[in-house]
Amino acid sequence: KTLKKKTEEIPIDGAFVFIGLDPNTTFLKDNDVRLNDWGFIVTGHELSHTDHLSGAYEKRDPYLLETSLPGVFAAGDVRDNSTKQVVSAAGEGGTAALFVREYLKHA
Repeated sequence: KTLKKKTEEIPIDGAFVFIGLDPNTTFLKDNDVRLNDWGFIVTGHELSHTDHLSGAYEKRDPYLLETSLPGVFAAGDVRDNSTKQVVSAAGEGGTAALFVREYLKHA
């Protein structure tokens, strides 16, 4: 039995394309930004569970979206434990900007 392929056009204003779950963080491999075993950037409180923190964190804990490199923040799908949702990534970007401002106040 031969199956007939059917094509249908649907008028839409936009589409969300799923591109996979591999983070594009290979450029950070030989850097001070800590990645987990899958290549996602570890941020905020999760850094407290590691011994890879720099001396800059002796006086304070990392901010919510701050990486193991003080003053460098990560948001969205490349971040460990993120929801991998576009709306969350956009919100995290705004939050990261606020934390950058907070970081600069005390730098």
